[in-house]
Amino acid sequence: MKAIIYTRVSTAEQGKSGLGLQSQLDSVNEFCLKENIEVIGCYQESESGKGFDAIEKRPQLAKALAQAKKEGASLVVARLDRLSRNVAFISSLMEMKVSFIVAQLGKDADPFMLHLYAALSEKEREMISTRTKAALAVLKAKGVVLGNQTNLDEARLLSNATNKEQASKFADVVLPTVLQFRNQGDTLPVIADKLNNMGVKTRRGGKWYASTVTNILKRA
Repeated sequence: MKAIIYTRVSTAEQGKSGLGLQSQLDSVNEFCLKENIEVIGCYQESESGKGFDAIEKRPQLAKALAQAKKEGASLVVARLDRLSRNVAFISSLMEMKVSFIVAQLGKDADPFMLHLYAALSEKEREMISTRTKAALAVLKAKGVVLGNQTNLDEARLLSNATNKEQASKFADVVLPTVLQFRNQGDTLPVIADKLNNMGVKTRRGGKWYASTVTNILKRA
């Protein structure tokens, strides 16, 4: 069996950092090696996966599908949401007569299972959106200034702060964003990954971990 690997992150900043893309690639390569699948191509993209017509905004996916069809290969992704969380979009891919494999689900996952997972994924996205809006409304009512790009840029400038006063200023800038993620149900490791993906450095200019997120939350 031949395979074309497709990896995707949702923002250009994540694409520049390489975070997420490399993790997906490693996961799919390991899967293909285990299943004795020959990898003959690899495409990556930093684009949103929203909408049933998302393929029009994702040229690398279009190229991956074209090569897969030409070579009689399967398109392989790490997780189904790397293709889309939209059921209609997943269905349209199936109608293109190009087989695709989700490493997370295994190579024997049938169309019914893929439709089911797509439906669950779409519902999860709706629930996340609802929880996020509710959390933001609560924070706004409390007078919290939510994290935005301006705040995060300020956090980057304060990344190398060494004294307590600067450390406090840094925490004040980052804390609203951390609270926003925390209130929408993200775990500490997930929050750390999101901050890293956004290009935000810790106070000392390093990567975020669950422990460093905890230190920021202690200031709440």
